[in-house]
Amino acid sequence: MTTDLKLVVGLGNPGTKYAGTRHNIGFMALELLSERSGFSFRQQAKLHGFAADTGCGDQRLRLLMPQTYMNDSGRAIRAALDWFDLEPHQLLVLVDDMDLPLGRLRLRAQGSAGGHNGLRSTIQHLGTQVFPRLRIGIGAPADNPAERRARTVSHVLGPFSKLEQPCVVAVLDAVLEGIERLQRQNFERAGTWINGFRYDLEAGD
Repeated sequence: MTTDLKLVVGLGNPGTKYAGTRHNIGFMALELLSERSGFSFRQQAKLHGFAADTGCGDQRLRLLMPQTYMNDSGRAIRAALDWFDLEPHQLLVLVDDMDLPLGRLRLRAQGSAGGHNGLRSTIQHLGTQVFPRLRIGIGAPADNPAERRARTVSHVLGPFSKLEQPCVVAVLDAVLEGIERLQRQNFERAGTWINGFRYDLEAGD
Protein backbone atom coordinates (compact mmCIF):
# COMPACT_ATOMS: atom_id res chain seq x y z
CA MET A 1 0.00 0.00 0.00
CA THR A 2 1.47 3.34 -1.07
CA THR A 3 0.65 6.47 0.86
CA ASP A 4 -1.03 9.56 -0.50
CA LEU A 5 -1.19 11.41 2.80
CA LYS A 6 -2.93 14.77 2.46
CA LEU A 7 -4.74 15.38 5.77
CA VAL A 8 -3.60 14.76 9.34
CA VAL A 9 -6.21 15.12 12.08
CA GLY A 10 -5.27 15.20 15.74
CA LEU A 11 -8.08 14.27 18.10
CA GLY A 12 -8.74 16.00 21.40
CA ASN A 13 -11.11 18.21 23.35
CA PRO A 14 -11.12 22.00 22.96
CA GLY A 15 -10.35 24.53 25.69
CA THR A 16 -7.70 25.11 28.31
CA LYS A 17 -9.43 22.69 30.69
CA TYR A 18 -8.29 19.77 28.54
CA ALA A 19 -4.93 21.07 27.33
CA GLY A 20 -2.11 18.64 28.00
CA THR A 21 -4.37 15.77 29.05
CA ARG A 22 -3.84 12.20 27.83
CA HIS A 23 -6.95 12.35 25.65
CA ASN A 24 -5.45 15.38 23.85
CA ILE A 25 -2.17 13.84 22.75
CA GLY A 26 -3.34 14.09 19.12
CA PHE A 27 -3.66 17.85 19.57
CA MET A 28 -0.26 17.94 21.28
CA ALA A 29 1.45 16.35 18.27
CA LEU A 30 0.05 18.92 15.84
CA GLU A 31 0.83 21.77 18.23
CA LEU A 32 4.45 20.60 18.37
CA LEU A 33 4.56 20.41 14.57
CA SER A 34 3.22 23.98 14.42
CA GLU A 35 5.84 25.17 16.91
CA ARG A 36 8.72 23.54 15.03
CA SER A 37 7.61 24.46 11.53
CA GLY A 38 6.57 28.04 12.27
CA PHE A 39 2.98 27.97 11.04
CA SER A 40 -0.18 28.85 12.95
CA PHE A 41 -3.59 27.23 13.25
CA ARG A 42 -6.66 29.32 12.51
CA GLN A 43 -10.28 28.76 13.37
CA GLN A 44 -12.17 27.49 10.32
CA ALA A 45 -15.91 27.44 10.99
CA LYS A 46 -16.63 25.39 7.87
CA LEU A 47 -14.28 22.68 9.15
CA HIS A 48 -15.51 22.86 12.77
CA GLY A 49 -11.95 23.21 14.01
CA PHE A 50 -8.52 24.81 13.88
CA ALA A 51 -6.81 24.23 10.53
CA ALA A 52 -3.39 24.84 9.01
CA ASP A 53 -1.20 23.53 6.25
CA THR A 54 2.51 22.90 5.87
CA GLY A 55 4.82 21.99 3.02
CA CYS A 56 4.19 22.53 -0.66
CA GLY A 57 3.57 20.57 -3.82
CA ASP A 58 3.38 16.82 -3.28
CA GLN A 59 4.51 17.32 0.32
CA ARG A 60 1.70 19.69 1.26
CA LEU A 61 -0.24 18.55 4.30
CA ARG A 62 -3.54 19.85 5.60
CA LEU A 63 -3.80 19.73 9.40
CA LEU A 64 -6.92 19.81 11.54
CA MET A 65 -7.74 19.89 15.25
CA PRO A 66 -11.54 19.44 15.56
CA GLN A 67 -13.23 21.71 18.08
CA THR A 68 -16.38 19.59 18.25
CA TYR A 69 -15.32 17.67 21.38
CA MET A 70 -14.04 14.13 21.04
CA ASN A 71 -17.43 12.42 20.74
CA ASP A 72 -18.29 14.38 17.58
CA SER A 73 -14.85 14.41 15.91
CA GLY A 74 -16.19 12.72 12.80
CA ARG A 75 -18.28 15.73 11.84
CA ALA A 76 -15.15 17.88 11.46
CA ILE A 77 -13.25 15.14 9.63
CA ARG A 78 -16.11 14.60 7.18
CA ALA A 79 -16.28 18.35 6.54
CA ALA A 80 -12.52 18.53 5.89
CA LEU A 81 -12.51 15.59 3.48
CA ASP A 82 -15.41 17.13 1.57
CA TRP A 83 -13.91 20.63 1.52
CA PHE A 84 -10.49 19.48 0.29
CA ASP A 85 -11.99 16.82 -2.02
CA LEU A 86 -10.08 13.99 -0.35
CA GLU A 87 -10.78 10.30 0.22
CA PRO A 88 -10.52 8.50 3.58
CA HIS A 89 -7.31 6.69 2.55
CA GLN A 90 -5.61 10.12 2.26
CA LEU A 91 -6.32 10.78 5.95
CA LEU A 92 -4.30 10.02 9.08
CA VAL A 93 -6.01 10.28 12.47
CA LEU A 94 -3.79 10.76 15.53
CA VAL A 95 -5.57 9.25 18.51
CA ASP A 96 -4.79 8.27 22.11
CA ASP A 97 -4.95 4.57 22.98
CA MET A 98 -5.36 3.34 26.55
CA ASP A 99 -4.67 -0.25 25.47
CA LEU A 100 -1.12 0.68 24.47
CA PRO A 101 1.48 1.54 27.10
CA LEU A 102 2.95 5.02 27.08
CA GLY A 103 6.00 4.85 24.82
CA ARG A 104 4.39 2.74 22.09
CA LEU A 105 2.76 3.60 18.75
CA ARG A 106 0.58 1.55 16.45
CA LEU A 107 -0.18 2.42 12.83
CA ARG A 108 -3.10 0.70 11.15
CA ALA A 109 -4.72 1.20 7.74
CA GLN A 110 -8.18 0.32 9.05
CA GLY A 111 -9.98 -1.12 12.03
CA SER A 112 -12.78 -0.75 14.54
CA ALA A 113 -13.19 2.06 17.04
CA GLY A 114 -11.78 -0.15 19.79
CA GLY A 115 -13.92 1.63 22.36
CA HIS A 116 -12.63 5.10 21.43
CA ASN A 117 -15.42 7.64 21.00
CA GLY A 118 -13.45 9.82 18.60
CA LEU A 119 -12.83 6.90 16.26
CA ARG A 120 -16.43 5.74 16.66
CA SER A 121 -17.68 9.16 15.55
CA THR A 122 -15.24 9.18 12.62
CA ILE A 123 -16.39 5.75 11.43
CA GLN A 124 -20.03 6.86 11.69
CA HIS A 125 -19.50 10.05 9.69
CA LEU A 126 -17.25 8.50 7.04
CA GLY A 127 -19.32 5.36 6.70
CA THR A 128 -16.20 3.20 6.70
CA GLN A 129 -13.54 1.77 9.00
CA VAL A 130 -10.99 1.95 6.20
CA PHE A 131 -8.87 4.99 7.03
CA PRO A 132 -5.36 5.12 8.53
CA ARG A 133 -5.00 5.85 12.20
CA LEU A 134 -1.93 6.26 14.39
CA ARG A 135 -2.73 5.10 17.89
CA ILE A 136 -0.55 6.78 20.54
CA GLY A 137 -0.22 4.82 23.76
CA ILE A 138 -1.24 6.59 26.95
CA GLY A 139 -1.29 3.55 29.24
CA ALA A 140 -4.14 2.20 31.34
CA PRO A 141 -5.01 3.38 34.87
CA ALA A 142 -5.05 -0.18 36.23
CA ASP A 143 -4.77 -3.83 35.24
CA ASN A 144 -7.87 -4.94 37.12
CA PRO A 145 -10.88 -4.56 34.75
CA ALA A 146 -13.26 -3.16 37.36
CA GLU A 147 -10.71 -0.65 38.66
CA ARG A 148 -9.79 0.28 35.10
CA ARG A 149 -13.41 1.06 34.24
CA ALA A 150 -13.84 3.12 37.40
CA ARG A 151 -10.74 5.21 36.71
CA THR A 152 -10.91 5.54 32.91
CA VAL A 153 -12.46 9.01 32.73
CA SER A 154 -10.16 10.59 35.31
CA HIS A 155 -7.19 8.89 33.63
CA VAL A 156 -7.79 10.02 30.05
CA LEU A 157 -8.85 13.51 31.12
CA GLY A 158 -5.90 13.86 33.47
CA PRO A 159 -2.41 15.23 32.74
CA PHE A 160 0.78 13.28 32.29
CA SER A 161 2.96 13.13 35.39
CA LYS A 162 6.35 14.82 35.66
CA LEU A 163 8.02 11.41 35.50
CA GLU A 164 6.21 10.69 32.24
CA GLN A 165 7.21 13.95 30.53
CA PRO A 166 10.49 12.69 28.97
CA CYS A 167 8.56 9.79 27.47
CA VAL A 168 5.83 12.11 26.14
CA VAL A 169 8.48 14.28 24.45
CA ALA A 170 10.07 11.21 22.83
CA VAL A 171 6.69 9.90 21.70
CA LEU A 172 5.66 13.20 20.12
CA ASP A 173 9.02 13.35 18.30
CA ALA A 174 8.35 9.85 17.00
CA VAL A 175 4.85 10.79 15.83
CA LEU A 176 6.26 13.68 13.77
CA GLU A 177 8.97 11.42 12.40
CA GLY A 178 6.30 8.88 11.53
CA ILE A 179 4.28 11.47 9.61
CA GLU A 180 7.38 12.41 7.61
CA ARG A 181 8.05 8.75 6.84
CA LEU A 182 4.49 8.26 5.66
CA GLN A 183 5.03 11.08 3.19
CA ARG A 184 8.32 9.63 1.90
CA GLN A 185 7.83 5.88 2.09
CA ASN A 186 5.14 3.30 1.43
CA PHE A 187 2.72 2.47 4.20
CA GLU A 188 4.30 -0.84 5.13
CA ARG A 189 7.83 0.53 5.41
CA ALA A 190 6.76 3.56 7.42
CA GLY A 191 4.57 1.32 9.56
CA THR A 192 7.47 -0.99 10.36
CA TRP A 193 9.39 1.94 11.84
CA ILE A 194 6.39 3.41 13.65
CA ASN A 195 5.21 0.11 15.12
CA GLY A 196 8.76 -0.74 16.16
CA PHE A 197 9.18 2.46 18.17
CA ARG A 198 9.57 1.93 21.90
CA TYR A 199 10.44 4.21 24.76
CA ASP A 200 11.05 2.47 28.06
CA LEU A 201 9.86 4.84 30.76
CA GLU A 202 11.91 3.19 33.47
CA ALA A 203 15.08 2.88 31.39
CA GLY A 204 14.70 6.38 29.98
CA ASP A 205 15.12 5.37 26.32
